[in-house]
Amino acid sequence: MHVRIRRVLATSAVGVLLAAATTTAAYADDVANTIDASVDAAAEQMSLTAGGVNGSTTLVVAPANGDGKSGCNLTAQTTATFELNTSNAAAATVSPASVTFASCGEVKTVTVTPHAAGSATITLRQTANSSQGTFNVAPATFAVTVSAPVATNTPPVVGVTGFADGASYELGVDTLPTPGCSVQDAEDSGESASPTVTPVLDALGIGTTTATCSYTDRGGLTSSASASYSTADTLAPTIERVSVLPAANGAGWNSSPVTATWACADAGTGVLSETVSGTTAGEGASLSLTGTCTDRAGHSASDTVDGIAVDLTAPAISIGRNPAANAAGWNNGDVTVAWTCTDELSGPTDEGGSTVLGEGADQSASGTCTDLAGNTASGQVSDVDVDKTAPTVSWTAPIADGASFYFGSVPSAPGCTASDQLSGLSGGCSVTGHLTSVGTHTVTATATDVAGNESALRSTYTVRAWTIGGFYKPVDMNGVLNTVKNGSTVPLKFEVFAGSTELTSTSAVAAVFSVKGITCPGASTPTDDVELTTTGGTSFRYDATGGQFVQNWQTPKKAGACYSVSTTTADGSSVSASFQLK
Repeated sequence: MHVRIRRVLATSAVGVLLAAATTTAAYADDVANTIDASVDAAAEQMSLTAGGVNGSTTLVVAPANGDGKSGCNLTAQTTATFELNTSNAAAATVSPASVTFASCGEVKTVTVTPHAAGSATITLRQTANSSQGTFNVAPATFAVTVSAPVATNTPPVVGVTGFADGASYELGVDTLPTPGCSVQDAEDSGESASPTVTPVLDALGIGTTTATCSYTDRGGLTSSASASYSTADTLAPTIERVSVLPAANGAGWNSSPVTATWACADAGTGVLSETVSGTTAGEGASLSLTGTCTDRAGHSASDTVDGIAVDLTAPAISIGRNPAANAAGWNNGDVTVAWTCTDELSGPTDEGGSTVLGEGADQSASGTCTDLAGNTASGQVSDVDVDKTAPTVSWTAPIADGASFYFGSVPSAPGCTASDQLSGLSGGCSVTGHLTSVGTHTVTATATDVAGNESALRSTYTVRAWTIGGFYKPVDMNGVLNTVKNGSTVPLKFEVFAGSTELTSTSAVAAVFSVKGITCPGASTPTDDVELTTTGGTSFRYDATGGQFVQNWQTPKKAGACYSVSTTTADGSSVSASFQLK
């Protein structure tokens, strides 16, 4: 708000400046209060009560244009300062002591404090001005009327005791307060009150409790006060490990599930369960179990049991026999039953073992593997038949060991019998090695049982050769080269003896006559003429009169040729003589 600014005279230095401004026809800006909505010469009124509340108004600078320039005399570079004064400080005082305006947009608050009944006028006095204009402070003047206080009844002062408003208490830990009331009244004496306690709690005792105190004094004034405290359960319950069962074995392993049990307690709202437990699932070298205790307020506490080793799987066992049985299911030597142990988790307590089965039928052996957790697995090898004893063999019609026979007198092959008490015979008893030829021979009686054991009974005998006597005269022996006319017939005479027995049958001679050409020996070879030759038949015969075999040899007609003539008996013995034809 603004009005045309009136010029006023002043006796101070400011007045000199204002006088100078008058010579240039400048118009003043109004400094006014805002007690009412006008800017005029009439002083406004402010009514207050001694000892009562303070009064206040604001001061503003209202531009009054007409000096040829638009707007306020104050700019950001110019200011004006005004001193505030009261005409009766005993009745009322004003603050602040001065105000400074740098623009017409500024608002300054003025506070009036009433002290005693009376009146006072509040005025402004310019103390500084850096602008080229003047200021009219009359519109800022206002009157203050201070009335004496009216004697009244003051209300009582009421409070809640026993706890601080907004306090919080922990259930089961803190002692809950006992609310009370405090009352003070300036006019009354002996005042007191009892609180009204209103709890708003849930079923657990958690919530807010409000205490309200109220007092009405004798003058009829009533004052009330309320305060509240909260109850809460902010603490977690306690958890205590009771047991972990079953306990691990000496190797630190369990072969069955493990159960851990915990005890739960809570001093506040209490626990949902006084005990909790957990049981391992599956198996592993490092399992864990966690127990969690929860109170009724929803808080929880946990404990974990680590390092639980559980192996529920039995070890693997591999068992077998060595050597394997023959096709008939028998062994003829000890059988070793051996087994090996493996375990993928806790590991075996040993690598395995073995046992040896000796002679016997329908035998069995078993092995057991144990892992570190105590799990076991067994295997068995059954129906093991072992016969280490060879069959018993005996002769029937034996040839005596060390016997001697001449060729042609060897007994027939002997027979044998055999028996076996355990696995039984595989076939019968057989005889081999029976020979009638000249030499030393061994006959063997052999029997084999089902397990493969073999028995052999042996007897050695000798077949002696026959003795040949001859060739007799006219043939010379002992390396002599007999000379004979070619084409003539030479009688070859010899005898055959089996020991002291002379053989006379021509069947005793295998090759009656054998002639082959030879290289004639050198001149140093002894020679002798065959004095006697024969004529007639050349058939081989035994001459009973002479007691000898006779073979007439018709010599070839090849003068100068040499021959070796021999005869061989059935036993393989032979005799030969050399001839040169002339």
